[in-house]
Amino acid sequence: MELIGVELAKLHKADIIHGDLTTSNMMLRHPSTFQSPGCPTELVLIDFGLSFVSTLVEDKAVDLYVLERAFASTHPDSEPMFASVLDAYSKALKAKEWKTIKSRLDEVRMRGRKRTSRCPSSHSIQLALINSRTALPLWTRKASTATAAAAAPEEGDAAEAAAPEYPTYPLTDVDRQRLNFQRNIGVSAHIDSGKTTLTERILFYTGKIREIHEVRGRDSVGAKMDSMDLEREKGITIQSAATFCDWEATDAVDGSKQKYAVNIIDTPGHVDFTIEVERALRVLDGAILVLCAVAGVQSQTTTVDRQMRRYGVPRISFVNKMDRPGANPWRIVNQIRAKLRIPAAAVQVPIGVEDQFRGVVDLVHWRALYNEGYKGSDVVVSQEIPAEVLELATQKRQELIEQLAEVDEEIGEIFLNDEVPTNAQLHEAIRRSTIGLKFSPVFLGSAIKNTGVQPLLDGVCTYLPNPSEKEVLAIDTKESAGTAAAQGTPNVPLVPAASAPLVGLAFKLEEGRYGQLTYMRVYQGTLKKSMQIWNARTGKKIKVPRLVRMHSDEMEDVDSIGPGEICAMFGVECSSGDTFTDGTTSFSMTSMFVPDPVISLSIKPKGQETPNFSRALNRFQKEDPTFKVHIDQESKETIISGMGELHLEIYVERMRREYNVDCTTGKPRVAFRETVTQRAEFNFTHKKQTGGAGQYAKVMGFIEPMEVDPETGKDIAFENLVMGGNIPTNFIPAVERGFYEALEKGTLSGNPITGVRFVLKDGAFHAVDSSELAFRLAAIGAFREAFKQAAAIMLEPVMTVEVVAPSEFQSQVIGGLNTRRGTIVDSEVRDDEFTAVAEVALNDMFGYSNQLRGSTQGKGEFSMEYKKELEEAYKKTLNQGKK
Repeated sequence: MELIGVELAKLHKADIIHGDLTTSNMMLRHPSTFQSPGCPTELVLIDFGLSFVSTLVEDKAVDLYVLERAFASTHPDSEPMFASVLDAYSKALKAKEWKTIKSRLDEVRMRGRKRTSRCPSSHSIQLALINSRTALPLWTRKASTATAAAAAPEEGDAAEAAAPEYPTYPLTDVDRQRLNFQRNIGVSAHIDSGKTTLTERILFYTGKIREIHEVRGRDSVGAKMDSMDLEREKGITIQSAATFCDWEATDAVDGSKQKYAVNIIDTPGHVDFTIEVERALRVLDGAILVLCAVAGVQSQTTTVDRQMRRYGVPRISFVNKMDRPGANPWRIVNQIRAKLRIPAAAVQVPIGVEDQFRGVVDLVHWRALYNEGYKGSDVVVSQEIPAEVLELATQKRQELIEQLAEVDEEIGEIFLNDEVPTNAQLHEAIRRSTIGLKFSPVFLGSAIKNTGVQPLLDGVCTYLPNPSEKEVLAIDTKESAGTAAAQGTPNVPLVPAASAPLVGLAFKLEEGRYGQLTYMRVYQGTLKKSMQIWNARTGKKIKVPRLVRMHSDEMEDVDSIGPGEICAMFGVECSSGDTFTDGTTSFSMTSMFVPDPVISLSIKPKGQETPNFSRALNRFQKEDPTFKVHIDQESKETIISGMGELHLEIYVERMRREYNVDCTTGKPRVAFRETVTQRAEFNFTHKKQTGGAGQYAKVMGFIEPMEVDPETGKDIAFENLVMGGNIPTNFIPAVERGFYEALEKGTLSGNPITGVRFVLKDGAFHAVDSSELAFRLAAIGAFREAFKQAAAIMLEPVMTVEVVAPSEFQSQVIGGLNTRRGTIVDSEVRDDEFTAVAEVALNDMFGYSNQLRGSTQGKGEFSMEYKKELEEAYKKTLNQGKK
């Protein structure tokens, strides 16, 4: 027994030195020591307050007391055993340390006897000792999550160290009934894939509109969701538009109908208006990814796919334009798997091809669906599969099962057992895998020919999640510093219960006829007309004067909006991305991703400047986070920045139409950047004596290249490694401010600097002459000195350009891209047209649309997207390009 005590004392002494383990932790880490003959094995299994970490020598007395009581509760002859342990301690430790521990042990024994008189069990002893720890003011305590959570119901002190608990609001039967039949979806795709045409059919079949109008219709009415005159003239979607409708989904098994409430947001396809897609997907629970049956996965399709992944939005794919010559849905399905890297399989097979396309075969429920009647409004269901597609349908159903077997356990087990899943099992597996972001079912149809839209709507209701099935997390802004919330990580789950405190996100602003129109997604609680709400960012209390549901540019007044719904408010001043609550919580939603502008124009009004000029620019800035305005300090010109030529062209035209301000624009300017390519040291002293107190500051360190941080997305960092107080801590923030100020304007071309880390290692100060100003100027001077020695280079954004043109113009198109310093990365020839994908610097793309039209007799078209993210797109330097 004495040997055990000696070993225990040795281990205990090592732990005292490191100051990071209690005796109980040590027993679990060194079980062999306690499993010697004469020592009860049960001791290893007892929890001796594992959650508390000792930081002082005196705290070991509590561990000894725990050990003493554990011996007493598990062994009849405990006194001589524990006495040998104490004797070994007295020999192993220094006399002064042992004297301190011994006196503290006597004090703990006295406290423990008082607290444990009512609870003699070993578990109660542990809890009493936990309390005795809190009674000793010199000791600090920390809790492991598991133990603290276990002790929380019985002991409030342990719960304090655990993560804060939030009240739960269970969903009522009324909530479940409403949410089960609620869907919030977006329609997203590449340019001219048929998004708005599809949305027009959805509104017609749900009874929201009486007549179908085409995007470029001859009746000059235009599609319902394209409400702006510019949208109808150009035949493109510029702003995302929200609407709502009710759809009676048909049960495939018994034929019964159930009404679903569907909120829809139709989004633009041009990369110039990517922020509209970004903020729509931020608040939606599901999406329809529309693809052209001929073109397939295109450049903007991959951008939309990336945005869906960013916000965890489940999607169903819809291969549109099945009536076009050259339509090949199987090539599109393979492209989804290869290019978008998501398992996908068709859940339908077309009946007829190209102009003979007249219906689809439902592979899940094994039936044929035909559209008949006026505008295809009648769906005819036939249990007989046409003979010409029976073999193909059988093959594609097997392919669907194989794809699901890779992502769903139930279907995988059935498949491995060589069994055939039932229709119901397939149905449930597709829903599980889609909501779990593991799979995308592919529907087929032709919106322009009114075929396959109703089965798609049934698929939206069947396979996409309702608001309660998607996890939504918020940030508690009042949590203490250092927690996950303080660092911007969402950790508070929100429940779409009507009785819960209100939490809503304003995701879009629009200047309406009656003031600012704020689009909001309600995540939790109920928003009512005339209700007092609080802006989580500003803390201001606001009254909701008017609450509406949007139908494109039309409005329907409502008195209240429940959780999981999308609405709009009038007369509420806020910014895009603000969170609103009812004042009882401190929750805030994470904002959406906003890309940086890549192109700039100088702009000035024709004639004398009027107040409408600045009024228009301020409004557009507020509505669109990617539209920026600033004054050039050298030329004193007004500079507007955006996502592309079309983006800025639209705003200039809107100023003329909506504000009666004619403007002239200068030559487009690209947002160039500067960066460093190697490390450079600096040792800079700033001195200035002007009589009286002067300025003195000295900084030493280095700058070095920095890659983009995958977690924060930043490629600029300041690090302080100063030791010993050579620079007082109150001057460190001034050095950091000087570094960031120096980044605003580089020395090569006056453009901002990116991709650099500033490391401050040492310095010096003067008791009288040093100040924040002196250290800020010293940091600026040091950075510019080091920047000259760090092999600085110019950077420019690189675009991925996709050109589609007839095959006979292939050589002209590729030659045109080569003259613009383009690098061909992919080309594909199919039937009578070809596609070329190239990487071209944005600065060389100005005027390309006119050149392409001229070289292809107006038959070619192109689209651009930023290669990955903007920061990663700066790959080529101007110097390299001009060689």
